This record gives sequence, structure tokens and C-alpha cells, in this order.
Amino acid sequence: MENAKNTYEVLFALSLKNGEENAQATSEKIKSLIADNGEIVAVDVWGKRRLAYPINYENEGYYVLVYFRSAPDFVAELTRVLGITEDALRYIVLAVDEKKQTINVGHEAPEEVVETEEEAEAAPAVETPETAPEAAEAPEAETAEAAE
Repeated sequence: MENAKNTYEVLFALSLKNGEENAQATSEKIKSLIADNGEIVAVDVWGKRRLAYPINYENEGYYVLVYFRSAPDFVAELTRVLGITEDALRYIVLAVDEKKQTINVGHEAPEEVVETEEEAEAAPAVETPETAPEAAEAPEAETAEAAE
């Protein structure tokens, strides 16, 4: 199984303290490392975005999402390299289940996921206002009484 390749996605946020050009250069270095050890499937550059919370006194980061195929042992090396890269604020590498997930680059509408009969039967039923009309009518009755 030496030739077994899995699909992964890596999302990383780079520091902008040295400028956006430096972040782009660091991003290219990481992408070339991935290309040297595997096959890049898709790249989605999100660019400069506001962080959810300050990291190292920074409020913005340069985000890049890369889908790639490689041997499982390369993921440990990629994680190590991202961990010692000074400009990397945060990163995450995840395995992609090719059977259930489609790669959505460019923020397009995702393809429709068709589930099998076994999956549909195993999934719990979700009540919506359309399937439970008495639950949808109850709040209206309370607001009518409150208005009087």
C-alpha cells in the first residue's frame, strides 16, 4: 500500500505583519511543498480576512485553502512545516471523504448530495413547520392573546 494516496484539505492563515506580498510568497512555498510531495487538486485563495479573535496581537490574516492528494505520511511533515513557519498563525489539515464530500472552490453552490435508502432510514426525522402545523400555529396564538 505504498502507493495509496488520500485526499486532504489544508486551511492556513498567515500573518500580515510583514505585508500581503510576504504572505503570498509564504503561501507559494507551502503550495510548492505540497506539489513536490503530492498532487494539488484545487486551490482557493481567500486572501485578507479579519480573524475571529486576535492572534499574536494581529486582527487580520491571509487565508488559503488547498485540496491535495498525497501519501498519509506526508501529512505529518506538512503539519511539522506549518508548525515551524513563523508566518503561520493557524492551520488545520483534514482528510476528505471523497464519497460524501465534493470539493467546492470559488464559493459555488455545492452539488446535490444523494443519500442511499439506508442512510435516509438511519437519519432521524426532523420536524419543520410544514411537517408539524400545530407547532407552527402555537406562537401566532400567543401573540394574538398578548396583543389584546
